[in-house]
Amino acid sequence: MQTIRGILLDIDGVLHVSMQPISGAAETLQALERLGYATCLVTNTTTMSRTALAQRLHTIGLPVEEERIVTAPVATANYVRQHYAGKRCWVLTKGNTEADFTGIELVNGLKEHADVVVIGGAEELLTYEAMNHAFRLLMDGAVLLAMHINMYWRTKDGLQLDSGPFVRALEIASGKQAVVLGKPSADFFAQALATIHVKADEAVMVGDDIENDIHGAQRAGMRGILALTGKHRADSPLLTRITPDAILNSIAELPGWLEGQ
Repeated sequence: MQTIRGILLDIDGVLHVSMQPISGAAETLQALERLGYATCLVTNTTTMSRTALAQRLHTIGLPVEEERIVTAPVATANYVRQHYAGKRCWVLTKGNTEADFTGIELVNGLKEHADVVVIGGAEELLTYEAMNHAFRLLMDGAVLLAMHINMYWRTKDGLQLDSGPFVRALEIASGKQAVVLGKPSADFFAQALATIHVKADEAVMVGDDIENDIHGAQRAGMRGILALTGKHRADSPLLTRITPDAILNSIAELPGWLEGQ
């Protein structure tokens, strides 16, 4: 087994929950840096630009570098630039990620035509009116992109429905399959690994999502570690078919696990 050189870390549910830092998260980030591991934060969070996210994490005491954060909006924007340059794009997501879509023609409102429909973490914006407009655009020839297909996540108030079920509804209604740009896309993980110049078999992914983080990383050639501070618990039925390489109570246990490898 290859020596571990790189660590990919999910953010929400691993480093914080509803912007409340997980106990020991900051200390773990500092320890990984001190021990010489190359780290990259990988997130399906779509409500903030990468710059804004880095700033927000700093304000809650998490020492991160913007250049070592790979987000689903950044990956999506890169894909649009590469495959749909000059096309009109409707991005349905909550928050402000426009800075990540620089150079792409974005349309606003529910009346304008678009060639590309992008669904992010839109939460209460995923109304019937918005979904119906997206459906009509797809039936008129637009392509469907999904920043991610997360089903739900954990907040301080409990589990909360995410955009994955809405993406699936649009797929069923339109007969089109969404291109997924965030986790568990192999291209997304490859972008993160390239950021820290580490090969897949030299890296581990630490996440709270058994399917998107753990299984996605394992299919991309990495080891996957489940942190139990987010959406999934140790009794999750998903663990009957997906086996993490390790299960940690929290990110605080990561340095000790690494020492034992």
